[in-house]
Amino acid sequence: MRVGARTRIVGGLALVLAGQALALVPSSASAEDAADLAPVDVVEVSGLIDEVNARAIEDAIERSSSNGAQALVLQVNSRGAVVGRERMEEVLAAIAGAPVPVAIWVGPSGSRALGMAAQMLAVADVTAMAPGARMGRTGTMLEVDGERLSFGAADDEIRRGTVGFLEARELGILRLDTDDTGVPVVRNMLFALDGLEIDGRMLDTVVETGGTGTQVTREATTARFFKLDAVPRLVHTVASPPSAYLLVVIGLALLLFEFFTAGIGVAGLVGAVSLVLGATGFGALPMNGWAVALLLVAFVAFAVDVQVGVPRFWTGAGMAMFIVASFTLFRPVDGMNLRPSWITLSVGIGGIALTYVVGMPSMVRTRFATPTVGRENLVGAEGVATGAIDPEGTVVVDGARWRARTNRATPLADGAALRVTAIDGITLEVEPLEGAARDYREARPPRR
Repeated sequence: MRVGARTRIVGGLALVLAGQALALVPSSASAEDAADLAPVDVVEVSGLIDEVNARAIEDAIERSSSNGAQALVLQVNSRGAVVGRERMEEVLAAIAGAPVPVAIWVGPSGSRALGMAAQMLAVADVTAMAPGARMGRTGTMLEVDGERLSFGAADDEIRRGTVGFLEARELGILRLDTDDTGVPVVRNMLFALDGLEIDGRMLDTVVETGGTGTQVTREATTARFFKLDAVPRLVHTVASPPSAYLLVVIGLALLLFEFFTAGIGVAGLVGAVSLVLGATGFGALPMNGWAVALLLVAFVAFAVDVQVGVPRFWTGAGMAMFIVASFTLFRPVDGMNLRPSWITLSVGIGGIALTYVVGMPSMVRTRFATPTVGRENLVGAEGVATGAIDPEGTVVVDGARWRARTNRATPLADGAALRVTAIDGITLEVEPLEGAARDYREARPPRR
């Protein structure tokens, strides 16, 4: 914890936040004077602290150290970190050794700072919370510069539980004296920084302007807000468990759909993009490798039954594997369960069930089973391959297009003549006119 030379001058803070009488200054002091004060940088740290957020914090410290900012405020709303403990220790060390004062504000109301994200409050120069915000579930404390971090007597209280603003203030977790309203918005955070002395440097964030009677108008210094750029924001968004899970499921389902439509269209493109984004999210999250493999095998099982147009054993086996994989994809990290919400899981599991029990079989039957009356008479009929069949492909028989399968020992080239030997569901079993066994042709005369 950063202590020692970093002390607070409470006088200015009490004047600003407690609403006590302030001495009037000349009326020439105005809002323009606020622009003359050094600005304060405000950086939003939202969501799980992954590599994108970790790098954003380090970049923010470096930027504020060189762009004339008098302080950096990290606006935190995070329920934990998915980076390793060593990587998080690097982030905490960067905050602790920052050349500019670093303040952490857990806000706005309803925000959380949990797990390793909560431990950032132990190394910041100034810490504050909005009413309704909570922090805690710190787990095992990390080390910075060889010393284990600590919140003092509050360690036992917040190791497994969480505390709100008032409890955190009573436990001495917050290093910023405020009244019972806390710091509800960023502007109040700027007011609260006024008059603090950190490493011998006085923060000056408030301009007072005279009014009538005892009225005093307070103008805060300029706040410069920074957020992730478009590409890092996209990567950070897909690195959340719900987003990554749904993107991978949608991507695999659309690619499988495109495969059975015998073409490359919009569904294939959207599926490929979704799968790439979802895989990016999987790469940033702690995953169970066997569960990822089980998810892929489930879609292989779906494909087995989709090709015959009837949900059978493999559809049931695929659903069982898919459900197990959905519940076990993400490994807990630092006591934080990353499993997607029940709503997300219901959407994923329900959508896949409808797709492979009803949707895809119906689509395949409609596409490849146009002639349905007397199709047994197709046995012995001749046709033409509309693409290589090795061992599966499509054929045209009696003017209708069918999905077909041949023996691996006798593949068919595009345009090759063939004969139907049997029907399996909506798939024709075919053989070449030349070079195939003759027992069937001897048993049944050719069609005229």
